[in-house]
Amino acid sequence: MSRGLGLARRRLRTLASIVCALGLGLLHPFAGAVEVRFEKVTDGVYVHIGDLGGRTKDNEALNANIGMVLTPAGALLIDSGASYLSARDIEHAAHRVSNLPIRWVINTGGQDHRWLGNGYFQSRGAELIAHASAVPDMRARAGDQLQALQGLLGPRFEGTQPVYPDRLLNTDDARLDLGGLRVELRHRGGGHTPGDLMVWLPERDVVFTGDIVYTDRLLAVLPVSRTRPWLEAFGVVEAINPRWLIPGHGRPSDLTTARRHTRDYLQSLRMHMKRAVDDMQEIGAAIRSFDPKPFLHLHNAAELHPGNASRVYLDVERE
Repeated sequence: MSRGLGLARRRLRTLASIVCALGLGLLHPFAGAVEVRFEKVTDGVYVHIGDLGGRTKDNEALNANIGMVLTPAGALLIDSGASYLSARDIEHAAHRVSNLPIRWVINTGGQDHRWLGNGYFQSRGAELIAHASAVPDMRARAGDQLQALQGLLGPRFEGTQPVYPDRLLNTDDARLDLGGLRVELRHRGGGHTPGDLMVWLPERDVVFTGDIVYTDRLLAVLPVSRTRPWLEAFGVVEAINPRWLIPGHGRPSDLTTARRHTRDYLQSLRMHMKRAVDDMQEIGAAIRSFDPKPFLHLHNAAELHPGNASRVYLDVERE
């Protein structure tokens, strides 16, 4: 009798645990899928490191790095996330580090995870900043980005609307004073996307490169990418030679790693495809004759390289 009573009690405790988990949302398909967490880089500078893989339901399409910089007058955010709700999660994570309001958001390019959280931060009073070249790209690709992420995220994409930056830079180099902090912005005609912008903080010796630099994973060449200005922009990173380099994807790194994972791949691919175009070699043969082995250790290399090679050939052919 006592044995049966004990078994019944254990079953009740198990059921209570399940009900509690449901009440707390622990068994929701999205609960705990991605945790936004800012890690300290140096005094007043933090980064959330995104997944190295592609956009997925589990990571809520937030597979890029997001930066945060504290100033005496408020926080500066480097990119706003892929949706309204992920932007809210970013703000909550920021407030676990500091109670300062997020007053400025810099969009470092036109990829969805760089700017589709803008609407949330605008509603919170933040100023949205980008290079002027980013906006036409955002407008041109917004429909496709919204459709793709709606299909991927479903209810977690609710509330997301395209909201474009309202403070636009029209020069290659700009210097801003944000809350008493000197912020220098660098644009070299694009790269991964037309509006690619690098954020250099000389007082902290940190550069946020956006998608000019990838580490740990293979970079992605898009139909809108232009590889010549991309390498020119990388040259700006080399000239800065920062103590801390925060790539658009991958762990915070140094210039040596950035050269091996980004510059060397782009240079090799461009040189190979330039020879192929000059020799009037057809695109398929040019792709097959390039040896990607030195870069296949990078995440996503097997999936991304064939498309990259094709687009670099077409990019060089247009020049």
